[in-house]
Amino acid sequence: MIEGLKFDQNGLIPAIIQDCNSGQVLMMAYMNRESLQKTIDTRRTCFYSRSRQELWVKGETSGHIQTVREVRYDCDQDCLLLLVEQTGPACHTGHYSCFYRNEKGEEVAPAAMEMDKVYESIAGPGILYELYEVIKDRQIKRPEGSYTTYLFEKGLDKILKKVGEEASEVIIAAKNRDKGEVVYESSDLLYHLMVLLVEQGVDLADIFFELKSRR
Repeated sequence: MIEGLKFDQNGLIPAIIQDCNSGQVLMMAYMNRESLQKTIDTRRTCFYSRSRQELWVKGETSGHIQTVREVRYDCDQDCLLLLVEQTGPACHTGHYSCFYRNEKGEEVAPAAMEMDKVYESIAGPGILYELYEVIKDRQIKRPEGSYTTYLFEKGLDKILKKVGEEASEVIIAAKNRDKGEVVYESSDLLYHLMVLLVEQGVDLADIFFELKSRR
């Protein structure tokens, strides 16, 4: 495949990165022959930095890796499409996708991007980041009728109380050996814990790095 591609005068070819589960376009970067071959061999996205003039592996320092499921090229053989499973946000700003602004330069909130439809197609760790972004958006905009808004309005003590209550519910479900209830109550606990993390200014990456350091 590589031999048939049309690289530009600098030996580069643009690559569009797309979430293989949701179909959401995540980012665009450039590859040369070496980075493309490394991507194919390792199944981790590797790009060529035009500013630093060197290869860089996505997520090598942040942990937000992209696992490559498929590599495609267009009809003119001068552009690539990589279908990946994204771990964490794809954008260095912390957004899940680099394409988070509209034509007016306004940030597009997760809710406005119909994230509910994305949730239906994702069954992996990426959903934690999606939920985290929604909670952050609720903290800033405080839309009426939102339970998350209610928690932030009530403050830290209320959030802590809910975390404690949900932890107790998980314990009860586990003692009853009710798998369905364990799943349900654990989901409640994770949600309230993430509200607490947002309130405290703790990023999910901080938790993941701490867990990785203990491995």
